[in-house]
Amino acid sequence: MTVYTPIKCIIIIVLMSLLSSKTNAQATNDITHQEAFEVLLAAKKHAEASNTLVNIAVVDAGAHLKAFLRMDDSFLGSIDVAIKKAKTARYFNMDTGELGALTQPGGIIYNIEHSNGGLITFPGGIPIKNKKGVIIGAVGISGGTIDQDRSIAIAGAVAILASTNERTKN
Repeated sequence: MTVYTPIKCIIIIVLMSLLSSKTNAQATNDITHQEAFEVLLAAKKHAEASNTLVNIAVVDAGAHLKAFLRMDDSFLGSIDVAIKKAKTARYFNMDTGELGALTQPGGIIYNIEHSNGGLITFPGGIPIKNKKGVIIGAVGISGGTIDQDRSIAIAGAVAILASTNERTKN
């Protein structure tokens, strides 16, 4: 039987707390909840300006849903599509429309949309980068035409760059 002295117990507790705090720490290259809301609001504003009803999904650097907005009367079927567009953009760190060009019959990654629980390989998913150019998440839009979805996604993705510049000026 192993006997632990009080000093050994303290050392073990300190080591365990140090290890657990490291595993629970948020990655520094992850989108914050405030940034995710800024993306949502910018995308919503752009959608309203173009009179388009959409679902807006923001995922973090790990491709986990961080924020979501379903505009009133937008298509229910677009909920899943918006989330999958955001995840796809983050999984491959590229515009889902660009990825789609590679997935066509005869393309180098034809049928990849059947992987990862289902991907969306048409426009509307855009990676989100911070001011250092590091990808911190992605946004997915669904409900309009693919051109509208892509335009709204871009408006959302660049929103945090504009707001970061505004915050640094003040």
